[in-house]
Amino acid sequence: MFYLALGCLALFAVIAAGRGRPVFRRREWRFLAGAAAIVCFAAGAYVGLRGGWGSAIVLAVVGLGLTVSARPTGSPRAKPGTFVLGDQEARSILGVGPDASEADIQAAYGRLMRLAHPDKGGTDGLAAQLNAARDRLLKR
Repeated sequence: MFYLALGCLALFAVIAAGRGRPVFRRREWRFLAGAAAIVCFAAGAYVGLRGGWGSAIVLAVVGLGLTVSARPTGSPRAKPGTFVLGDQEARSILGVGPDASEADIQAAYGRLMRLAHPDKGGTDGLAAQLNAARDRLLKR
């Protein structure tokens, strides 16, 4: 139980060092939470085998909570395989300027798609990016 209190104290010190700004980015937090969940489950199993069922249950619950927080979450706007682009990024993908007309955008898209189409040796991901860039600029 002493080590659990020591771990909580260390976590409090890390959070206090942040002073209102996030200490860990989301990717770092997922890794640390996953590692801490493994430690909690292992410690819970050890304590449970030694006869401390109350502490084992608490460690298992903490481990489950950390496991849930380590789970990756996707953006609710984007489905897997879709791209959310800004105007600037879409223009750079197609190689057109901010004053490009609809005909210029279609011409750039057609030229690049002839090179990047999966049937012509391109990849599905590149074709999807070109489609997303065209759709963004033409507001489809």
